[in-house]
Amino acid sequence: MPNVYSLSVSARMVLDMHSLNNEGGEGNQIQTRMVDIVDAAGNLHNVNAISGDMLKHILAEHFWRLALDCGLPLCAGCQAFNANRIGADSVFAAQVEDKDVTDAALIDEMLLRCALDDIAGNLVTGKGRSLPRKSVVEFGWVLGLPERTTTDSYFHVKYASERSGAKRAEDASEEQRASNVQQAIFHRPASSGTYALVANIEAARIGFNDISQTYVIPPEERQERYSILLEALLYTFLQFNGAMRGTQAPHVLGGEGVVAASYGPTPAPTISPVNDGYREEIDQIIAALEPLRPGAVERWQFDALSGLTTIMQYLAQETSPFTLSYRGAR
Repeated sequence: MPNVYSLSVSARMVLDMHSLNNEGGEGNQIQTRMVDIVDAAGNLHNVNAISGDMLKHILAEHFWRLALDCGLPLCAGCQAFNANRIGADSVFAAQVEDKDVTDAALIDEMLLRCALDDIAGNLVTGKGRSLPRKSVVEFGWVLGLPERTTTDSYFHVKYASERSGAKRAEDASEEQRASNVQQAIFHRPASSGTYALVANIEAARIGFNDISQTYVIPPEERQERYSILLEALLYTFLQFNGAMRGTQAPHVLGGEGVVAASYGPTPAPTISPVNDGYREEIDQIIAALEPLRPGAVERWQFDALSGLTTIMQYLAQETSPFTLSYRGAR
């Protein structure tokens, strides 16, 4: 069974009429999230984007549901899907306050007690402590491709039957006064287009204490966490959660991209799909790495989400997480 050190996804997704990630509101206008990027030719563009934080939260929720279903260990905070995760676990919090408990021992306890904190990372804080557990999963911003993404604002009206007469008079427009209709007017954004997405999984770090440089959990549980993580990653692509899904659930038209996996201490290559030649560039990187590390990197191409599903199913069932080995490790 191949042992995966790291895994990367470089993909393009076509999303229509979504409003998954907004910056807030000003008056009756909801403002969508826009960022400035540079394309491969060095040109500046202002495009719609979805924060990587949003995708991380989507994956964490899918992983949480799968962990509950499979009986993986979860801390008290994660069992309730508390945003503080193990920080909301009173037993663990008492250990954090105990000065006799070392930082390495705290990370051991975190990894043993909670699969979600192992995968998603956390920051342990307490009296005199600020101890990070780096996430196994990394997401970049989901960037709208220049010239292939558009955002517009759409007029909405909400009937307001219970507002006071003074408030209705204050908010009413000239047209509303003329028609004597008491309504609340607001504007919602919706974006459509092709979006570039990058993600990376450090499979070798599942269950690994970065301080003591040892694995805390047994190989069979590492395998289970790894398989569930890949399944959760797939579901992140299949169901984009976020804001305004009640009435503006995104139309997912499909996706294309490359999944790359490395079988040794070589990073799986990631090239932003903002670049039209991202697939060819990944192939060239793998070819150039071959003399250095023969067979160390493998890639799969998909042209539809069904293809991505097949790839992730294979990886979840037919591969395992790489085991790091350091001098002096116990």
